[in-house]
Amino acid sequence: MAENSSEVIIRRKRRFILIDLVIRLFKEKPLGFVGFIIIILLALTAVFADLTWLGFPPPEEGGPGLASYGWNQIMLEDRLTPPSSQFLLGTDNLGRDILSRIVYGSRISIVVALGAQAISVIVKLLLAVPSGYFGGKFDLILQRFIDAWMCFPPLALYLTIMAVLGAGIWQVIVVLGVSGGISQVRVIRSAVIRIREDVYFEAARAIGVPGRQIILRHVIPNIVSIVIISVATGMGMVILAESTLSFLGLGIPPPYPSWGGMLSTSGRQHMLIAPWMMVWPGVALSLVVFSFNMLADALRDLLDPRLRGGLGRYGMSLEQLQKLAEKKSLEMQR
Repeated sequence: MAENSSEVIIRRKRRFILIDLVIRLFKEKPLGFVGFIIIILLALTAVFADLTWLGFPPPEEGGPGLASYGWNQIMLEDRLTPPSSQFLLGTDNLGRDILSRIVYGSRISIVVALGAQAISVIVKLLLAVPSGYFGGKFDLILQRFIDAWMCFPPLALYLTIMAVLGAGIWQVIVVLGVSGGISQVRVIRSAVIRIREDVYFEAARAIGVPGRQIILRHVIPNIVSIVIISVATGMGMVILAESTLSFLGLGIPPPYPSWGGMLSTSGRQHMLIAPWMMVWPGVALSLVVFSFNMLADALRDLLDPRLRGGLGRYGMSLEQLQKLAEKKSLEMQR
């Protein structure tokens, strides 16, 4: 009966782990909490930029939402207008409202970051978990491949691949996702190797749990915190990398409102006479990347597995697993 009650308590705690994490973030890491709020505002901005179309690309003329104008609505009579009551952040060389383009650009940043991180998580789990758990020739070959991959500077690698695939949002997502996943394989692999030597795995093997169940019930749940931290860190890196590629003309093609593209296509040409064309996209990009970095640092402090200890998904504490393993061993000896 005691074990059943403890299992119920553990399950209830897991249901509220996200709420508890946000509360801890507010109390213990205020700077990380500020970053979290900014990211939530960014997500809401991306969703409510245009309520008539949530996909990509949105209609050029725009619709009801946070953006007052369409992302490619050209008004030549208002070109290079400084910030005013009508255009809060000014207009560019084609008369397009910069605030509306930044708002629509947030949707591109979120789509690219989420898509790339989803691919990255799949890649790193498919490669790192078997490599760290089983080892052997697969692990050896994978590590040599990663050694060769890491020899190339990331930007040079991105430019080479994008030059072959061509510019486009889906190409950017795939390239940044696969590259980010491969670069993080060793982090996840190290965590799997460390967890593999824990008492949990010895207890699970002693009671006859198959390797596949051990991976699903013990390995993956115990590396979730590391994956979350890597995703939070990678979101900012992906947004920055996408902006860099768009700035160089190999990312999101114009006239789509990528923040990096806004800095490049018209901002550089009119930097002296219309500095607001470069300032505001740069501020938005810097603020978002800074927020993700602050959130990632805070999550790293709160979710460090060396501080929190592991918990498998059998709903049992370490002592309970040890007792169960001892009991199973005695039964086998008899």
